[in-house]
Formats: sequence, C-alpha cells, structure tokens
Amino acid sequence: MSDEKQTRCLGLVGGLGVGATVHYYRELVKEHAALGAVPNIVMVHADMQRVLGEAGAGRTAELAAYLAALISRMARAGAEVAAIPAVTPHICALELARLSPIPIVNLIDVIAEEIRARRIRRVTMFGTRFSVESRMFGQLKGIDVVLPQPDEISFVHETYLAMANAQHATDQQYRDLRQLAFTLIERDSVEAVVLAGTDLSLVFNEANTDFPHVDGAHVHVQAIMRELLREG
Repeated sequence: MSDEKQTRCLGLVGGLGVGATVHYYRELVKEHAALGAVPNIVMVHADMQRVLGEAGAGRTAELAAYLAALISRMARAGAEVAAIPAVTPHICALELARLSPIPIVNLIDVIAEEIRARRIRRVTMFGTRFSVESRMFGQLKGIDVVLPQPDEISFVHETYLAMANAQHATDQQYRDLRQLAFTLIERDSVEAVVLAGTDLSLVFNEANTDFPHVDGAHVHVQAIMRELLREG
C-alpha cells in the first residue's frame, strides 16, 4: 500500500449500541476500500446502560471520566483519533475534550456543519429524549430547531431504544417513523429531519429515506475519514 493510501489509526467507542457500531464499522471499511486502503482501527466496548444512566442524571463529569478512560486504553493501543458513534454521550463533549489524550471527531459539530453548509435554516430531530429535548445539548447554535410534540418525542425515544436493544428495526417501525417525519415537515414547516441517533441506521438508509433529512451517522463517517486522511 502506498504512503498516500495509509490512514491514521482510529479508536472507535463501540457498544452504544451494537447495531450503530456495526454500521460505522461497515461504512468505514467501505470508505477505506474505495481508497484502496486497509482500515487501521482499534475498538472498545462501552457499557450502554452506564452511559445512559450518567447522561440521564446529568452527571457529565463522571461520564466524561468514564469515556476518557476508554479512549486512553485505545490510545495506548495506537489510536490517534477517536470517535463515539452515538449522540447521547456527547452531552459531556466539552469535559471529554479536555480529558481525552487524542482528538475526538465530534458528531454534533459535524452535523451542525452539514446543516449550515446546506443552508438549512429550520430542522426537527429524531433521536433519544436526551438529545431531542436538549436540542443536542445546546450545541446547534444558530440553527432553528423545532421540537416534536411531547408524545412524539416519547414515541421516537421508545422506538429508538427498542431498535437499539433488538439491533434491528421492523417494517412497522419504519412506516411509523417515516409518517411522523412527513407530519413534522408539513405541520411545522421544517426543511429537514436530523437523524440524530446513530441507531437510526437500522431503519433508514439511502434507498428508503424519501423525506428531506440530515443523516448524522453518514456525515460523521465522512468527517472521520477526512480526519484519518489528514497528516498528523
């Protein structure tokens, strides 16, 4: 393999949930293959229940310390760049950035960059309750985020966790989420639905997502690849 096709080593925090981790791994392998490169990845499995518990209780310092310890393990194994393929852990993004021994490709930052690059002014969100009600923890500055109604937030949250736990989605879940997306676009005059949960890759893909959207997992993978290809 020639020098220009070698990538830096990625540390991927897996397990949040397993389906999302598999999706990222598969997409990263495809991206490397398109370059004629071999992936250089180390991975650690995080405790999803611990992460959700710390996030739900607002214990961001404790969550950051836990994630930093996982990233440190990967750094000792050779990782030069880290990524967390889940939105909820980014509640502690600022604390984690200070503790991490290596750079982290921030999922929320790259979603915000994508929204601005596409000149989208008004969005709504699909994801966990933590992510949606906090408007992705207040990190989407300058973007008009319209929240679904409380019962809709609960529906998406419960559906999301069910898919994450089962590691697959049903046809009914696809139909229900798709219909809700069209309802929000028409009722609330939003320009796009932000797929702000990486396990949504279990239900939506390039072929079946026929409403205006921003695919958080896709733009995150692209940003990870750009960072891996950047000279250290």
